[in-house]
Order: sequence, then C-alpha cells, then structure tokens
Amino acid sequence: MPLGKCFRLKTPTLCIETVQGHKHALLVPQGEIVKVLSVLTEDKRMVEVLWGSKPLALFAEDLKDRGEEVHEAGAS
Repeated sequence: MPLGKCFRLKTPTLCIETVQGHKHALLVPQGEIVKVLSVLTEDKRMVEVLWGSKPLALFAEDLKDRGEEVHEAGAS
C-alpha cells in the first residue's frame, strides 16, 4: 500500500480506532477520504490511515477493494 496516498471509500468501511489504549470499531462512511500513513503489521495486512484528524487502522485488502485513489488536492 503506497504511503501518503489518498483514497475515497466507495462503500462504508470498518476501521479500528484506539482511544486511551482501548480499541473500538468505527464505520467510515462511503465517500470519505483517508490517507495512508503507515503499515502496521509485518505481513502488510493492516495499515494506518488518517480520516480527518483521526488515525485509524484497517485491512489493506479492504482499502484496495473499497477505495479508489484520489489526488491529494482533490481530497480537500
């Protein structure tokens, strides 16, 4: 998954948010834009993305299947 790239979600996508050390499932709505920040696991199955100001974790496969790459200027 290319770091720094932005993706628009084509369908609602389940992500994981960590708040004060506790993990919570969060559904990011269709049409929202996320930016890839880092790879979270050695096997590259999980990535960290930024949605607005929230860092979230999600499966790289979900991002590939449910997202379409957009240029950062178009993301604003």
